Amino acid sequence: MELKTKIHAEDNRQELTITREFELPLELLFQAYAEAEIVEQWMGTKVLKLENKNHGSYRFETTDPRGNKHYFNGTYHTYVPEVKIIRTFEMENTPFDVQLEFLDFESLTPDTSKLTMKIVYRSAEMRDQMLKLPFAQGINMAHNRLQEIVKKRN
Repeated sequence: MELKTKIHAEDNRQELTITREFELPLELLFQAYAEAEIVEQWMGTKVLKLENKNHGSYRFETTDPRGNKHYFNGTYHTYVPEVKIIRTFEMENTPFDVQLEFLDFESLTPDTSKLTMKIVYRSAEMRDQMLKLPFAQGINMAHNRLQEIVKKRN
């Protein structure tokens, strides 16, 4: 089955671009990134903190199948509702450095929208390590859940 979330990664570059078109109006797509209750559902995490503003921060907790807790955090550098989010993202206690994420939200029609994410890693090697994980399948599954959850809510 073809993945609806597309990942473009050029050789020897330290970034990648992720795109996904959603059958959701722009407002609803953005809510999936802005409202803690929705974030928890589609990401499968507990939102410990979510300050949706310039220079705000966030922190999420997830539990793996063995019961171990893992934490993710970052800072919002730019937060413009329904337009863009520029943030850092860090997986605590892992070998991965902080990454910089540019999320652009775009209305395609009154009922569809597009998310474009550009993620910049410290090095091309670090990006390539991330891509060796089941990254593409994971983000596609998460975006599928986002689509389903937000559609059911409205």
